[in-house]
Amino acid sequence: MLQHLTIRHYAIIDQLELNFSSGLTALTGETGAGKSILLGALGLVLGDRADSDSVKQGHDHAEINAEFDISKLDHVSTWLVQQELNIDDECILRRRVSADGRSRAFINGTPVNLQLIRELAEMLIDIHGQHEHQSIMKPFTQRQLLDDYAGHRPLLESVSDLYVKTKLVEEQLNHLTRSSQDRSSRIDLLRFQTQELDTLDLQQDEYAQLETQHAKLANAEKIITATQQALDGLTDNDEFNIQSELARLHMTLSDAAEADEALSAICDVLQEALVNIEEGSNELRHYSDNIDIDQSQLEEVEQRMQSILDIARKHHVEPAALTELHQQLHDELNDIDHADERLEQLQTEHAELLKRYKTAAAKLSKSRRKFAADLSKQISSAMQTLGMKGGKFEIDVSANEDDAVTAYGTDTILFNVTANAGQGVKALSRVASGGELARISLAIQMITAEQSRIPTLIFDEVDSGVGGGIAEIVGQHLRELGNTNQVMCITHLPQVAAQSHQHLCVQKQSDGKQTTTQVVMLDETRRIEEIARMLSGVEITRQSLDNAEDMIKRAQTT
Repeated sequence: MLQHLTIRHYAIIDQLELNFSSGLTALTGETGAGKSILLGALGLVLGDRADSDSVKQGHDHAEINAEFDISKLDHVSTWLVQQELNIDDECILRRRVSADGRSRAFINGTPVNLQLIRELAEMLIDIHGQHEHQSIMKPFTQRQLLDDYAGHRPLLESVSDLYVKTKLVEEQLNHLTRSSQDRSSRIDLLRFQTQELDTLDLQQDEYAQLETQHAKLANAEKIITATQQALDGLTDNDEFNIQSELARLHMTLSDAAEADEALSAICDVLQEALVNIEEGSNELRHYSDNIDIDQSQLEEVEQRMQSILDIARKHHVEPAALTELHQQLHDELNDIDHADERLEQLQTEHAELLKRYKTAAAKLSKSRRKFAADLSKQISSAMQTLGMKGGKFEIDVSANEDDAVTAYGTDTILFNVTANAGQGVKALSRVASGGELARISLAIQMITAEQSRIPTLIFDEVDSGVGGGIAEIVGQHLRELGNTNQVMCITHLPQVAAQSHQHLCVQKQSDGKQTTTQVVMLDETRRIEEIARMLSGVEITRQSLDNAEDMIKRAQTT
């Protein structure tokens, strides 16, 4: 939910910091005080278009920060992780607008484009009464809302799984069909390439082994010289060699060890060294005796390596990758040779999957129509209590155009409504009145509150055109909705404001030179005074104060 909102140098707001809680928050104030400005600032941080008029006169930029608690919103956390924008259980949106109209947007301190911030905002806040940020106007949300209400998750998963499988087989079919169109030329090329690689008969890791062998053959003389020099120094030089000198020193120390046993351990080490020198010399002599400077073998290795390199270059791969390529070409040739058989197999598989998909989609459609009728009836009933007598809500579930299949089934779901008796229903997106649209949205939210995915709902103009008892009912419904969602309502009606758990008042101030807007959190006393003002106008009477106090008490006990 929205926890904190900070506004600096926006329109006629100099600096404003607001903390929000759960439940219903009423936002009131005299006409022209700036309630719409506050909503505009919030819209700006949610991704609305910015212009230079957003910046308060005399300042070079405006800045709005909105902090959200997303600890219970797993889908939002997952989205942030996917975008690499996550920091714990907080989500901070920031928008900075310069006096020249340019703006920058940030999510958790990282610069992002507006499209990304709008995508996130749609998961956090829904504004009812104006078309911006109102997700319920979108066909995707309308479908999602009906499916959530009906508990269609298992059915949707089944349809989606079959859709993905069907599409994968369809892609294989398309690929095989395209391949068959130039099958003849492709077969000729593949046969030539595989025969060439068959002839080469390259073994696994052969090229690496050839490189090792080549290094040995090419450096045979250098290796022989090195081994002879080592043998000469170790044992073979008659004038001086390490073995003889070490044996002499060992004998000298052995004689001394008879006088001091402490030298015995050192003598043992030297004895072991003599043994190692002898063994190493024997192995080195054996190695040297078997080195053969065979120029013809070197040429054979070089020719073999060159043949491998030539074919590797032809296929634009490293020599080590040729064996894998050889297998791939063989597999492709085999697939094409058996294309007709494979094509028939895929066609059968595709037909079976499509049949299963349509069965699952038909089951989903049947359930959607059933729950659409139930949900329509409940929302229509709720509309009657919200000042729309004779109003009607209908959810139309119809087949997709051209019977198109999707991961969500084969249905197009459309919310239709009329707010007045005797008028035909039309798409929810075509409802002109902001007040009616807000109240219809409230009716929808009332019925589907438990399935709501958006934690914060803002209602603007929800009380437009209503009063008296209906206004009180609107307020009661908003308060009830506040039990499951964070609800904010911009209202002119005391009956609505009295139902709130938290009350903010927008006040405009002027010193004759400059006008500013402030938002004040009202305590119990000031709240009674504000509702009394809304009841009686400029002059607040004792009776209006008593009425205001009574309205608040009644709201708290219902």
